[in-house]
Amino acid sequence: MSTFQPAYIETKEKGLLRNKISTARKMLKSCQICPRACKVDRLSGELGECATGEDALVSSFNAHFGEEPPLVGALGSGTIFFTHCNLKCNFCQNYDVSHGGEGEECALGQLAGMMLILQNNGCHNINLVTPTHVVPQILSALDMAIEGGLRIPLVYNSSGYDNVETLELLEGVIDIYMPDFKFWDPKVAEQTCNAPDYPKVAAKAIVEMHRQVGDLQLDENGIATRGLIVRHLVMPSGFSGTGEVMSFIADHISKDTYVNIMDQYRPCGAALHVEELAQSVSETQFKNAVQQAKNAGIRRFAAL
Repeated sequence: MSTFQPAYIETKEKGLLRNKISTARKMLKSCQICPRACKVDRLSGELGECATGEDALVSSFNAHFGEEPPLVGALGSGTIFFTHCNLKCNFCQNYDVSHGGEGEECALGQLAGMMLILQNNGCHNINLVTPTHVVPQILSALDMAIEGGLRIPLVYNSSGYDNVETLELLEGVIDIYMPDFKFWDPKVAEQTCNAPDYPKVAAKAIVEMHRQVGDLQLDENGIATRGLIVRHLVMPSGFSGTGEVMSFIADHISKDTYVNIMDQYRPCGAALHVEELAQSVSETQFKNAVQQAKNAGIRRFAAL
């Protein structure tokens, strides 16, 4: 039986991690880390759409048991929830964090320490939640954490609103990508998160993620070690475009993509003020979404 080694270990041993850190930090000077391309100087305290300057903000970190089974296992997924978001959906279930800024500034050493605490508590992975806008900070903290003995998979848990150029910087660093693919219709994306380019951006991003890590791989205990998981939240009023999203995944990524069809929508944040969103998803709507995934040819998915 082979011993697992996360991708970032070899990247650091080859001296490539320091180069990635240097490149990522320079990106903060005129930030185009995410598709918003605000071009603010975050190193000088200027704030763009993500409302985050040089230091990352963290709302919480803990062993989480509500994630996908291959991440949770027996001891939980080691989640680090970053404050703010570059997408800011109006229906976000963590509205106080993504929009309200609930959280505290976190120095690089603190962030590295969180990773090590989660590992020492037995978590199966480090699950970076909403990491897109803090990629430079994550890379720097990871370097410190590796020195401290970090050796478990790194999960990039994002909205899917990611630049391919930034993802390329993460090649050889991230073991498991777990993006959302939220909507297919640009009009829906504009209405819900002021990002009409979301479907196009997410499609390109997820193709790149799969290029890097491939289909999800599990160890002998059923715990994820490498690969792609795609989340898709079923929404009311057909806003998710489930059939189109699933067909894209099946035809352009892989029919063996591990897809989580999620039955967790509830009106949160500003969604209560939008007629189409101010309602729950029926059992029939959810079952139809699952069937659409099967019809598209998806062979491997959870329905949580």
